[in-house]
Amino acid sequence: MSKYWNKKINEAEPYVAGEQPKAGVKIIKLNTNENPYAPSPKVAESLAQFDISELRLYPNTDGGELVQAIADREGVKPTQVFCGNGSDEVLALCFQAFFEKEGNTDLPVLTPEFSYSFYPVYESFYDIRAKKIPLREDFRLDASDYAGVPNCGIAIANPNAPTSRAISLDDIAFICKSNPDSVVIIDEAYAYFAEPYETAVSLLPEFPNLCVVRTTSKSYSLAGLRIGYAIASEELIEGLKRARDSFNSYPTDRLAQKIAAVAIRDEEYHKKCRERLIATRKYTEDALRALGFTMPESAANFVFAKPPKGVPAGLLYKKLREKGILVRYFDKDVLRDYLRITIGTDEEMRALAEACTEEIKNVQNS
Repeated sequence: MSKYWNKKINEAEPYVAGEQPKAGVKIIKLNTNENPYAPSPKVAESLAQFDISELRLYPNTDGGELVQAIADREGVKPTQVFCGNGSDEVLALCFQAFFEKEGNTDLPVLTPEFSYSFYPVYESFYDIRAKKIPLREDFRLDASDYAGVPNCGIAIANPNAPTSRAISLDDIAFICKSNPDSVVIIDEAYAYFAEPYETAVSLLPEFPNLCVVRTTSKSYSLAGLRIGYAIASEELIEGLKRARDSFNSYPTDRLAQKIAAVAIRDEEYHKKCRERLIATRKYTEDALRALGFTMPESAANFVFAKPPKGVPAGLLYKKLREKGILVRYFDKDVLRDYLRITIGTDEEMRALAEACTEEIKNVQNS
């Protein structure tokens, strides 16, 4: 608390990011859903060729070649693409542009009961009413729960975080069709890791109220670059631009635009890393289940795993941390029974399985 902060900042409950260890500390980092592999080699080539004199100039407001690369990849018009400083900023602008404040409406934004923990932060910070829609058994989202519920908008992560489950395109179409006057945000931060891969972008011609949000942080290995984007109707993109230009007209810098465009265009490398990670995820699921863990079938680059009976997730989290293995633990509600474990390299996941084996035996023998 501070006498110098305004009421909003004094009352704010900011998002808490996963732990970032200090440089030089040797750990296995499986807590923030980063990609274990380097970005496309073409990124290094682009960096070497970058003319630093360009940095004296402001970047292209609308993203320039980055927007064109995304449009080409997704088969949409450049006017249907919006870029921001990470998908978190893009999502924040979506909440500002499309959802009404409490003083302007009694209607809430609908989000899953357990989902990306930045959503409630946005709702609180922007004074937006919220209604959490319960998930069904095994964290399953039922699309019918989003029909007939008055709202001023809907935000769904697909695949969901931290539960790792995905819904089908038919479910998304049903939600959009059931809420024609509301913007439906589908946050596809982890969509490329689903098997098979499906994207709600294919539904855009049918639903002008649909907004798909993506990031280059996960599947493109560019978490340190901070590039996110939205793909939607031109009407929704124009709304995002109005929100952006009322806050910061230059959210993405020249260097980031160029590097992200290069990475997005290298489809062969992207596919190879995706397939490699999916194979490692399968190994991890099998290895953890063999130890007695239970978990939903993952469509993301992480698993949401419940340790075997008698082994508290919070305790296992601490024991793994002592061994230099960081995973994510959410000490609230039902989530406290689970660990969210990012998929790393094969070597890292074998080390995780070995550490879990040892600690589970210690607990069970104590």
